[in-house]
Amino acid sequence: MFENFDWIEAMRTSPVMVIILVCSVLTLGFTIERVMYYWKRRSNPDALLASALVALRSGNKEEAVRVCAVDRHPFGPVAADVIRTMDENPEAFEEKLHIAMSEQRLQLERNLGFIGTMGNVAPLIGLLGTVWGIMRAFHDMARTGSAGPSVVAAGVAEALFTTAAGLLVAVPAVLVYNNFVRRMGVMLTVTENHARTLRLSGGIRQSKPTVQTTVRVA
Repeated sequence: MFENFDWIEAMRTSPVMVIILVCSVLTLGFTIERVMYYWKRRSNPDALLASALVALRSGNKEEAVRVCAVDRHPFGPVAADVIRTMDENPEAFEEKLHIAMSEQRLQLERNLGFIGTMGNVAPLIGLLGTVWGIMRAFHDMARTGSAGPSVVAAGVAEALFTTAAGLLVAVPAVLVYNNFVRRMGVMLTVTENHARTLRLSGGIRQSKPTVQTTVRVA
């Protein structure tokens, strides 16, 4: 289909194609960066929660903080902050949990805005290139005085190529963005649920048995 298409000429005559090419390279770069980042943040939050609870119930709070702080899952640093504020009042715990969750969300959604924007904007950029190309094709036909079907078809085909290029950028960008948003939502939900479980279960202290003394009345 595109064996006779002059790619170099299309890039030279259509600045919109250059913009789409730059957008595609940036989208691919940010996608690779996010894939590697999410891959590094993989871990088992259930096993981490169990380890932290064991350390807390044995009275080793520092060990629980250390185990959580070195974990790669978002639950790790959030759990470390939760354990540090475990003995404080509920209002302080909620505030610390909110701050820790916000910090993790900022890290997880970094560069996702650009990928989502490209999914919405790339087709519009391609449409702009199509309008630009059709205007140029009609201008060339008016200048040469030739309006044959082959001339019109060639100009329109070249113009529509930018729309196709924009869609080729937008469709993968939307798929990647939705996948990352879903993964981020799952990770943050698991993090919040486990943090509250850690607060409720790990904050329980075993009460010492009370010794009842019997007073004998003479």
